[in-house]
Amino acid sequence: MARPHRLLPLAVVALLSATLPASAFLSSRNYVVQPVGGPRFEVRPRGRLSDQEAWCAAGEYVSRGLGQMTARIWRISPPPRPSGQGIVFSTSPEGAARSTGLATIGGGNSMSASAAMAICNGLKNTNRR
Repeated sequence: MARPHRLLPLAVVALLSATLPASAFLSSRNYVVQPVGGPRFEVRPRGRLSDQEAWCAAGEYVSRGLGQMTARIWRISPPPRPSGQGIVFSTSPEGAARSTGLATIGGGNSMSASAAMAICNGLKNTNRR
C-alpha cells in the first residue's frame, strides 16, 4: 500500500495540471509556459524568475511541448525585464531583442532549444519551488 507522504507530490502535480489552461505547458521547474500568438510564447513568473530559469522553461517547452529539439529560440522581451512580468520568446527571429539576457560566448539573441534545455542542468535543485 502506498504511503500518504509519497502520494503528496503526485497530488500537487495533478492539482497544478488541473488549473492550467489547455494550451499551457508546465516546465520541470514548475513554470507555466503559455502560447501568446503565432510562434511566440511567454514564461510566466511565479515569484522570482531568473533569465536562466526562463530559458530552461523555454527550452523544455519547444523541445518537449512542441517536439522541436533542433529549433532556435529567440528572446522577444528585452532584458532586463520589469519585476512581475514574464519573458516572451519565439521560434521566429521577428521582433527579437538584441540580447538573450545571459552571458554567452559570442553574444546574440537566440539559442537552440537543446542548448536552452541544457541550462536546466546548471540550475541548483534547491531553487525548485
